[in-house]
Amino acid sequence: MTDSGDGGATDPFDGNDEMVAAAGHEETPESIAEDVRHEIQLGHVQDDVAHVLEERFEEAGINARPEDVDDLAEEIERDASS
Repeated sequence: MTDSGDGGATDPFDGNDEMVAAAGHEETPESIAEDVRHEIQLGHVQDDVAHVLEERFEEAGINARPEDVDDLAEEIERDASS
C-alpha cells in the first residue's frame, strides 16, 4: 500500500497504514434513526425496528429508555412506509 498522506492526527494515511478518517464521528440517536429509516426504505432491515435501534444504540454507547426506543421505532416505521 502506498502512503500518500502528509501525516498528522487527521490524516487517514499517516504512515502506519491504519484508517483513522472515521475517528471522531459520534453517532447520535437522530443519526442512528435516520440510518435505520434509510435502510428500511432500501429493504435492508427485516427485523423488529425497536430491536435494531436498541442494538445500534448499545453499539454507540447511547442509553435510552425502552419506551422511547419503542416510540422512535413506531415513528420510523410510519415514515419509512409512507
